Amino acid sequence: MDIDELALRIATAKPITSLNVRDDSWPEVDCDGAVFTDCVFEAVQFSYPSFVDARFSNCRFVSCRLSHAALKDAVFETCQFTDDGGKGCTFAFSDLQRVRFSGCDLALATFERTEMFAVEMHECNLTGARFNKVDFSRALSRKQIETRASFHNCKMDLADLAETKLPSCSLAGSRLREADLSSADLTGADLTNCDLFQANLYGATLKGADLTGAEVSALNLLTLADFKGVRVTDEQVYQLLDAMGVDVRTRQR
Repeated sequence: MDIDELALRIATAKPITSLNVRDDSWPEVDCDGAVFTDCVFEAVQFSYPSFVDARFSNCRFVSCRLSHAALKDAVFETCQFTDDGGKGCTFAFSDLQRVRFSGCDLALATFERTEMFAVEMHECNLTGARFNKVDFSRALSRKQIETRASFHNCKMDLADLAETKLPSCSLAGSRLREADLSSADLTGADLTNCDLFQANLYGATLKGADLTGAEVSALNLLTLADFKGVRVTDEQVYQLLDAMGVDVRTRQR
């Protein structure tokens, strides 16, 4: 499929199916609202592409870099962003506001200086993914900032979320074993049923966060910047005290 045919199909709202692009740069085509199904993009450089409100289903991105990409309101369903050798894709200086990822493999992906307000990731593999200077917020006024993001039932082992600001965001049901959450702002965050075993939370803020049902057996509250108002069950209290070196003894009546 040449560029003219691609542009015509998009302009006439026809889906792009089984497209294969390899070792090339993405053409300057307005792909807003386009639908891509069963496509393969291998070693493709996406520079300043526009995929606003586009939809990708069962597509594969191999060793791709999306730089300054406009992806606002795009949807990715069961897409793969990791090659067979374990190399992930890169999103750099891009707009991923309100993008939805469902059932996608984003292992070892890099999100670099990217806007991700209201991003939704559901049952995605984010093992080893790196979030560097990512912004999950938007300014409503000069003094009011809204932060929103959700990672539901995602696999985020070894992910790098150090210094990220995720107040009032949701990571419910996600697995974050050995993830780096050092100095992260998780004020009021929904961490219910998360697996935080061996996660690095040194200097993190968990003020008002909900940890109900989470794996917290190795979480030392003394290493946190703030944990006032954190919500846990009575069973978790014993685990947290044990992690702090407190010998809890049950008084027999």
